[in-house]
Amino acid sequence: MDEHIMLKAQTLIEALPYIQKFNRKIIVIKYGGSAMADENLKKSVIEDVVLLKLVGFKPIIVHGGGKDISKWVKKSGMEPRFVNGLRVTDEATMEIAEMVLNRVNKSLVGHVQELGVLGVGVSGRDGGLLHVHRKIVGGEDIGYVGEVDRVNPKLLYDLLEKDFLPVICPIGYDDNFMPYNINADDAACAIAKAVNAEKLAFLTDVEGVYADPKNPSTLISEMNTMELAKLLEGGTVGGGMLPKLANCMEAVNSGVNRVHIMDGRLAHCLLLEIFTNKGVGTAIIRDGAERFYDGE
Repeated sequence: MDEHIMLKAQTLIEALPYIQKFNRKIIVIKYGGSAMADENLKKSVIEDVVLLKLVGFKPIIVHGGGKDISKWVKKSGMEPRFVNGLRVTDEATMEIAEMVLNRVNKSLVGHVQELGVLGVGVSGRDGGLLHVHRKIVGGEDIGYVGEVDRVNPKLLYDLLEKDFLPVICPIGYDDNFMPYNINADDAACAIAKAVNAEKLAFLTDVEGVYADPKNPSTLISEMNTMELAKLLEGGTVGGGMLPKLANCMEAVNSGVNRVHIMDGRLAHCLLLEIFTNKGVGTAIIRDGAERFYDGE
């Protein structure tokens, strides 16, 4: 028999225990970075998420849109400003951010529905989903940037129960019901904790977590929170990975079973990470949790 066909069968059989283990479990996917800018990658990500849904997972997409927001801020004659990686968001920038994120949101919903699954675009302002307070960074007020302090997951549970795929844009509201821009990583982490997600997956612009960031051969396939804490204490992790890993640690400590960091630039990275023994990124698990990867 054709070896190529047998290889396909072997891949499907390898995926079987993962499909059984995670059937009817919630997985939150934070979607952003280069995977959003490239149409072919965007298509492969949405195909992955739809496949996860069709084999029994309950996926929720939380998306960013920072590059598009910056583009439209510049078109409006303003210059984007950032403090510690967070966008300084005055009233005019907030108006642009909400319009752009809602546009991105409906585009993703359209891609989901092209593949035969019913998607629903949700803002964090809908159904009281994401309540925030103003985030102060290094003692500086950076405007309408929110820190999530409360999540009401009822709307998400209702949508999942009715077999919809929720697609969430990271806009929240405060006590006065004013809109706030939320870092998409923070929003995904807060939502994953609130819905007791089995998995939280970050699609990023790096392969995963390295023991030595200067050496690509030191990619870590799996680590527990104790090992992650040691890595963070070692001082080798920096830049945008630092807050992302802090979010991962908090999510696992708050009940999310596994957090995955993977390279969104790799087509079908979600399927490869979740359904194969070796995976392609880094999985972070609780201390004492079952390890899936054989380290080969």
